[in-house]
Amino acid sequence: MTKKRRIMLTVSYDGTNYSGWALQNSTPNTVEGVLNRAIHGLTGEEVAVIGASRTDAGVHAYGNVAVFDTCSTIPGDRFSFALNHILPEDVRIVESMEVAPEFHPRHCDTEKTYEYRVLNTKMPVPVRRFYTYHFSIPLDEEKMQEAAKYLVGEHDFTSFCNVESQALSHVRTIKDITVKRHGDEVIISVTGNGFLYNMVRIIAGTLILVGRGKKEPSEVRNMLESKDRKAAGPTAPPEGLSLIKYKFLDGVPTV
Repeated sequence: MTKKRRIMLTVSYDGTNYSGWALQNSTPNTVEGVLNRAIHGLTGEEVAVIGASRTDAGVHAYGNVAVFDTCSTIPGDRFSFALNHILPEDVRIVESMEVAPEFHPRHCDTEKTYEYRVLNTKMPVPVRRFYTYHFSIPLDEEKMQEAAKYLVGEHDFTSFCNVESQALSHVRTIKDITVKRHGDEVIISVTGNGFLYNMVRIIAGTLILVGRGKKEPSEVRNMLESKDRKAAGPTAPPEGLSLIKYKFLDGVPTV
């Protein structure tokens, strides 16, 4: 019997037409489902990819990570080329490699970076509607950066988490948050060891409140300390959010 191997995929996708990453009973239209079907079409095997980050509907990724087990003899680094001939144009494997059989992308020390893009113009720009959140009121990015500093470090982020979260602990560590204006976009970049359900989008919605003058930067500290979802700002829409980078701090064990 052929020995199974574990293959790691780095996946880039436009999340506009998908109901998120994770499989759902209500729809086959998920990134995970598309990958499973493509691998089955290539190898003839029924597989279930294991994703590192379960992005929401409409959220994009430059480098999410997934692994799957296969008896196929296709070299690990060739899966990317083979699968890209099968996958739809809005999903691409940017890299593939064989990894140690015990490697699990959610059971190791990691660092993720997300970006939230706000198109801060008077009128919407239709060609950018799927990749930015249009907000017409002028934003003060310097005040947003000041507010963001209160979120850096290890905190209980209950106030910045969807109430439907099933996480056993709401304690997470944010390593860095930057808020910068590039032309007509305000870009919020958040790096941390893990994120709760809707956490980055709630952070973005809260910083937007500060940027438009509805909240003072110092109030973000009180939001954290309250551990109450109602204390923080709204959940910003998904289209502005992208998973930029997924870093394994101890490296990836290969064979």
